[in-house]
Amino acid sequence: MPGYFITGTDTGVGKTWVTLALMKAMQNKGKVVVGMKPVACGCKETRDGLRHGDALSILKQSSRLVNYNTVNPYAFQHAIAPHIAAELVGVMIDIEKIAGEFEKLIKDSDCVLVEGIGGWCVPLGGDIMLSELVNRLDLPVILVVGLRLGCINHTLSTVRAIRTDGVNLCGWVSNQLDKDYLFTQETIDTLNERLACPHIADLAYMKDFEPDKMLDRINLSLIMEGA
Repeated sequence: MPGYFITGTDTGVGKTWVTLALMKAMQNKGKVVVGMKPVACGCKETRDGLRHGDALSILKQSSRLVNYNTVNPYAFQHAIAPHIAAELVGVMIDIEKIAGEFEKLIKDSDCVLVEGIGGWCVPLGGDIMLSELVNRLDLPVILVVGLRLGCINHTLSTVRAIRTDGVNLCGWVSNQLDKDYLFTQETIDTLNERLACPHIADLAYMKDFEPDKMLDRINLSLIMEGA
């Protein structure tokens, strides 16, 4: 499999942490893995241009040296929905440009993990939705679920939308966002009964993310042959 698209039930559910943990787990299996965050909002101005912390973390975790602008071809300063951020600076997000940068990444890699932006039903501009990018890249989706009040509804609604858009949901990851959430196992059991795809990882609550501490909680064999 040349890659996976990492999406979430909402913004702030831990897509970047999951992306980094999966990259590390695959690298430990001997794979050359790079990451991509095609669209990032809330970037900071630097001497090198606009830069996003999540994209920089993905760049650092990548197995080989790649250009920042290939990892993050669309960087916007305003921390708002991508189509609005793009409109404010007179830019149209071009799916073909993103696909071209993806091809550069996959050329010398075993796998590319592409992190989405926000949740699933995200406009990129005009009539273009995030799902069209995923279909263009022809990637299966891994869904990140932040375990907290309301996540069952958000998850089932997101899964329905993913499948309606004709995308392959190959697995899901639970991420324990709220250390005081009492019914994590019950929530996981409820979702496992309904999602009809593998639960590939359950990431424990962690104040400061350390991917090495998550490796024994990830089962790559559920989505990758020989893992």
